[in-house]
Amino acid sequence: MQDRPNNDELLETVHDFLMNVAVKNLGGHDAFHARVAANSVELVRRSLKRSPISDQLELDRLRALLDMDGDLTELNRELGRRIRNGEIALDSEALKHHLRETTLAKLAIDQPKYASYRDELDNKSEK
Repeated sequence: MQDRPNNDELLETVHDFLMNVAVKNLGGHDAFHARVAANSVELVRRSLKRSPISDQLELDRLRALLDMDGDLTELNRELGRRIRNGEIALDSEALKHHLRETTLAKLAIDQPKYASYRDELDNKSEK
């Protein structure tokens, strides 16, 4: 086990280099690609940090919703099958809750600055 730097610190260093050195010293298309790379590094950082928890919560919700066991892929396939076959109503509160929470977890990784995501977080904290 290596203590320092940890994966998050290494990725932060790469991101900082790309944004504060590479982008500033490159022009045009190369600077654009450096920004894309920096954003990709940040996405990986968020994914490494959040995915284990959000995946487990999604799995728990699916197990409860479907009343069966399985892995995330299997249960998502089963959810799709049940929705497609009309076995789960689209207006089901449990389904809507699951889809809302799953979407918010994905946005936390993919687009944490997305305005509607921020609004939803604000609305949840007010309740």
